[in-house]
Parts: sequence; structure tokens; C-alpha cells
Amino acid sequence: MAAPNLSPALRAPASSRAHPKAKPGYGKRSVPKQRHDGEGDFTLLPERERHIAGYVDALPEGAAMDIKSLARSQPLYGQMAVGSALRALGVAGHLRHVRCLSGEGDQVRWVTRTFWSRTAHDNEWWTAFLAAEEHHPAPQEATEKVVPAPGEAPEPEPAPAPVPVPAQPPALVVPQQRTAQPQPQPQPQSRPGLSPAFAALARLGRTDSRLALSAADCAALEQAAAEWFARGVDADYLTHALTAGLPASVDSPFGFVRRRLHDKLPPRLPATTPATQATPVRRLMVECTECGAPGRPEAFRDGLCRPCRELEPA
Repeated sequence: MAAPNLSPALRAPASSRAHPKAKPGYGKRSVPKQRHDGEGDFTLLPERERHIAGYVDALPEGAAMDIKSLARSQPLYGQMAVGSALRALGVAGHLRHVRCLSGEGDQVRWVTRTFWSRTAHDNEWWTAFLAAEEHHPAPQEATEKVVPAPGEAPEPEPAPAPVPVPAQPPALVVPQQRTAQPQPQPQPQSRPGLSPAFAALARLGRTDSRLALSAADCAALEQAAAEWFARGVDADYLTHALTAGLPASVDSPFGFVRRRLHDKLPPRLPATTPATQATPVRRLMVECTECGAPGRPEAFRDGLCRPCRELEPA
């Protein structure tokens, strides 16, 4: 058995400054009460994982943690290598991908975060931490609109001044020859708007060409996708669930999407009563590091769902 490489973690503070930020509410979040960083961090990891871990650890809070953004900032590794490294870091206990349902009343949305820990933790620690995190108040996002305080009425915008119309001189009546009146042309009927489910399916091919669907495919799958929206998810959540962990090639995009729409259908949330509509809502689901399937924290071991764990060699 080869001895592990005990060289210190490779850090890239200079390139991390140019790393893109995620949307407000998304991206990297460090767990509290971490030890100070040092040269001995991540020394027991393989070289690739040690390099990625050092780079992620140097990123600021809220940095983009998707594979494409990390690969663009890594001159040594591509998307497949970065994805494998993140999976290994999840198994080692350094990160968990989490989706939080955050908001108030009917104004809720799914927020994807990556919780990062410089110290590796076991599954019991992560389960307890995420269970406590689920009951914390949902943070207010920086993109919220400013609402007037109670009793304050917003100032009405001044109406534009009327533009004076100059008087026109009386037109001279010139006798003209009688011509045939043109027949009115029929107005083209406006096409009804596409449903959010149809639009999300139609954009799959632009997100990943392996899942390009035809118009007939989108129409056939529209009802199944609409069931996702009826359960409180948005287009970003649906797109991420359908495109996460794709194989190298997809022979039948229609059959592949139909199967994922059925297998990954999220649970239906209980209806809120008028008395609890103003109560902050925050539900949490862990995302499998390998395939992206969501689930409860206690159902995951080493950041992997059961099907992905069963694929691991004994």
C-alpha cells in the first residue's frame, strides 16, 4: 500500500479573488466553530482533492460552488476531475450540498447551498448540524424589495403634464373618384403563452445538449413536469434535478427525462393555514454529491444517497 502524500494543501488565494460569486442566498457557507487554517490542513487527502480543498477553503462566503465555475478557475483540472474531487471531499466529511426552502407564506423558493468545513466530520455530526440548521430563521436575502412601513403611504408619482396640440387648419375638401374599399384583413390570432412546465422542458437542451427535447416531447412531458411545479418547486430546481449527474451520453432524451420526472418527484408539502402564512418557512434537503438527488439528511451516508452507495465497489 502506497504511503499517502503528506505535502501541505495547495492553495490559490490569488485566483480565488477572481472566482465568481453565486446569486444572493446561494453558494458556499462555512460551518461555525472551525479551527484556524494552517499548513497541515487536508494533508491526508490525495493531491487532486487536496488542491481543490485548499482552493475552496480560500474562497469567500457566497462563492459559486458549481462544477463549471470551479473548473473555469482551475488550470490543472477539468469539470470531470473537479466533480470527482467534490464527491471525494463529501465522502471525507468536508462538505454537504443542501437545498433549503426559504421564504414567507406563499413567497418561497429553493436555495442551493454548499456547507463547507475545514475539519472533516462524520455522518452523525453532519446529520445533527443540518437538523439544527433547518430550525434556524431563514436569512433575509439582499434582493428583497423595500416595503413601506405600516401607516406610510407611498408617494404618488406626479402625472405628466399634458402636451398642447396645435390647432390644425380646416382641410380642403377635394372631390375624389370613388374607389373600391379595401377588404379588412383578418388579424392573426395570438399564440397562447407557454406554461412554466413546457418552458422549463424546452430550455433543457440549452442547459445541456444531451437533454435536447422536441416540441412534441415537451408537450408529452408537460403534465409530468407541471406536477413538480404544483409541489412548490421552480424552474431552476427542476432543471438542476433533471441535469445533475448525467451520463456521458444519453441515447433517448425523452425516455431519460420521463424517468427522472417520475423517480425524482419531490414530496408534496403540507398546505399552510392563514394563521401560519406569515411564519418563516425553511425546509432542508441534502443533495447527493454524486447524482444530485434530494432527500432528508438522515438518508445520506458520506454525502451519497443509497443507490449511489450501492454502486460503490465493496
